[in-house]
Amino acid sequence: MTRRRKITLLTTTIACAGLALGAARARDVSKVATGFVADILCSETFVSGLDPQRTFTETTDAMPGTSLITWAMDYRVDRVRKDVTVTLFGLGRSHAVYREGLGCTLDHGVPLADVQVPAEDGQPALLPEIAGPGIVPPQSPSLAAALDRAFTEPAQPPHRRTRAVVVMKSGRVIAERYADGIGPETPLLGFSMTKSVVSALIGVLVRQGKLKLDEPAPVAAWKNPDDPRHAITVDQLLRHTAGLALGSSLQASLGSAFEPINRMKFVETDMAAYAETIPLETAPGTAWNYHDGNMLILSRLIRNAAGGAPEAALRFARRELLAPLGMRHVTLQLDGSGTIEGSSEMLATARDWARFGQLYLNDGVAGGKRILPEGWVNYSATATPNAWVGIGAGFWTNQGDSFGAKFRVEHGWPRDAFFAKGTIGQYTIVIPSEKLVIVRLGRSPNVPPQADGVFDLVREVVAATREKGKLAGAD
Repeated sequence: MTRRRKITLLTTTIACAGLALGAARARDVSKVATGFVADILCSETFVSGLDPQRTFTETTDAMPGTSLITWAMDYRVDRVRKDVTVTLFGLGRSHAVYREGLGCTLDHGVPLADVQVPAEDGQPALLPEIAGPGIVPPQSPSLAAALDRAFTEPAQPPHRRTRAVVVMKSGRVIAERYADGIGPETPLLGFSMTKSVVSALIGVLVRQGKLKLDEPAPVAAWKNPDDPRHAITVDQLLRHTAGLALGSSLQASLGSAFEPINRMKFVETDMAAYAETIPLETAPGTAWNYHDGNMLILSRLIRNAAGGAPEAALRFARRELLAPLGMRHVTLQLDGSGTIEGSSEMLATARDWARFGQLYLNDGVAGGKRILPEGWVNYSATATPNAWVGIGAGFWTNQGDSFGAKFRVEHGWPRDAFFAKGTIGQYTIVIPSEKLVIVRLGRSPNVPPQADGVFDLVREVVAATREKGKLAGAD
């Protein structure tokens, strides 16, 4: 197809979509694409320290259908100003800016909230150290083989592009490997694994008595008892059963680009405030619909409970969760209003993601101190009714009889496994029966589900660690 024909096809597609759904919303389509790319390029260039061309190629290649538009996309990385600008054939422009200690934020042309980075206070870690400074080689030949497979590209696309794997058994790293240019101190985007961190911070607030799961969420915009959204609970926001008509965050298609959820993410400065204006599509608690708006609203509740200022929310997250776990290389990125972008914007090293998983393996306790409420881990992994992918309250789960849970068990995952999951191949997997935490980060398509190689990785790591345990017992 010639460039001229591609331009005609792209213009016609967007024009037709605009006629069907409204010109104003059609303008948002290009902002969804450019905003997504600008944010990731900025984060991985200035926080992760990765090559932007590598990030652009690996990310767009992992997204279905992007070949229709990436040829028309241009990006500019300004290393002096520390910002990224992405354009799509003149139909959209997105600008992401980096601020030291705060990561990247999409700039929509209005002043960003002035946020001061909280000072380090030298708070000691409570979780025992998981590894020394050097990369831990696999502790058995079968573990080495499992990591070899995880990093080997298939003979035919789709590409796997594994970036990091960390395997922990009983609180210690027993195998890890990294792609070129990435190491134990490289923070990487977790995408929707960030939701699980927000769930943990909500758990801290529940333990402190500042939030209650089954009472109406304290959202100012819903305080009128006559507002049907007044009935939405914190539990329903965590489980994606609140019923807000924001669309779905599970889909990635031209049609989904028009949904309010993507306007919230890539056009609005105050994401939570926008989500709170959306009416109900279904009565609270009656239907499951996974979307990022639920977590953005919870992120605003965290900010409010911490005192209201962006700095207070960042300080709360560090003091109550990150520092006790020894998560030293974390960046919680913000939206333009200064609220933690809790749906998808946390960067952390693979080891830090493993430390987070270890908290859940330890039933919410670190170094003898209870971080999460008693019973919170089981609550998080308890299946949400009608959630066909198999999801609990902030974590995906193999509990219950959902299609997703059955599918994973059929492919070798233990029944008690639960996990944080981010798009295009991010996982922090907790397997209590095996005392395992497995972290896998990469750039793999979401479909087919075998594309990222995680089914093989989990099955082979479980077998390898069981085998090693048997050998140790024989000794």
